[in-house]
Amino acid sequence: MRDGKGAIGESLLKWYDTDARVMPWRVSPQDRASGVRPDPYRIWLSEVMLQQTTVAAVRDYFRRFTARWPDVEALAAAEDGAVMAEWAGLGYYARARNLLKCARVVAQEMDGQFPQTAAELQKLPGIGPYTAGAIAAIAYDEPVAVVDGNVERVVSRLFAVQTPLPAAKPELTDLTAQITPQSRPGDFAQAMMDLGATICTPRNPACAICPLIADCDAQSQGIAADLPRKLAKKPKPTRLGFAYVAMNAAGDVLLERRPEKGLLGGMLGFPGSEWSEAPTPAPPLRSDWQEADAEVRHTFTHFHLILRVFVTRTEGANFTPGGDFAPGDLPTLMRKVWDAAQSADWPQPE
Repeated sequence: MRDGKGAIGESLLKWYDTDARVMPWRVSPQDRASGVRPDPYRIWLSEVMLQQTTVAAVRDYFRRFTARWPDVEALAAAEDGAVMAEWAGLGYYARARNLLKCARVVAQEMDGQFPQTAAELQKLPGIGPYTAGAIAAIAYDEPVAVVDGNVERVVSRLFAVQTPLPAAKPELTDLTAQITPQSRPGDFAQAMMDLGATICTPRNPACAICPLIADCDAQSQGIAADLPRKLAKKPKPTRLGFAYVAMNAAGDVLLERRPEKGLLGGMLGFPGSEWSEAPTPAPPLRSDWQEADAEVRHTFTHFHLILRVFVTRTEGANFTPGGDFAPGDLPTLMRKVWDAAQSADWPQPE
């Protein structure tokens, strides 16, 4: 490796100035050089959306959110249900609940201004060390280490770190801090992310075109593709459950809002049982329930879920009017339930 910090920063920023990805939330290097400042609200929103989610999945959600709620005050004033519906499909719904909490704190207690340091940003709801660092570096030029999965991979290869993840995280954060320049730390952080996403990829890294090839210990040792090392993951357990789709003759649908805490918290969905190894059927009302031909399979972070879906047509329940029901406003799991329900032999209304 050459003279570490300076060489890495200089090479990477030179590459970023010509090869930066275009993102709807990003200010380009050229615009930054002209004095355009990144909007902390847009950086914060994008970073929260990108947690556990791909850039490709986030782009359209980000555009819709910012068109509907262009600043933190607008988001803070939004109805919870409207935000949750707009979030539907992105997953990890605690992020959306914390998004609203954070927006309201910033709007109501901070005059709509985000804190300018990572330490102060971490005091806000839903903002952890990574998100705080990203906002502070990109929006406010604080030279802090910004370490996501892409950066972990790049740094583990640059320094040939053999310690497996997640145990290597503190070491990788420290090494990232060492190579983060005082000048343009936000562009450096985004350049590291871009490098990991486009060149220093998990499989078959394109080392030949990497701007940091002269600085990469793993490449010189011929082990770049083997890093970062990871501990073997434990197999995910499988849980089972029942879901119930009821509709009346007018096409109105029975929905419920899930408890605020827990998976899919605060989201609309179909009634159902607990999710366990041996769930107990829990139809929400007495009716002639028929099982759908298709079952639903869905994977959460810590377990796989298989749902048996039952349908009925009945009157007299507290239905959501068909005109107000949009499957697209449901989380992905509940959309799968709705799709599975269409395979059923629906009974006639009671």
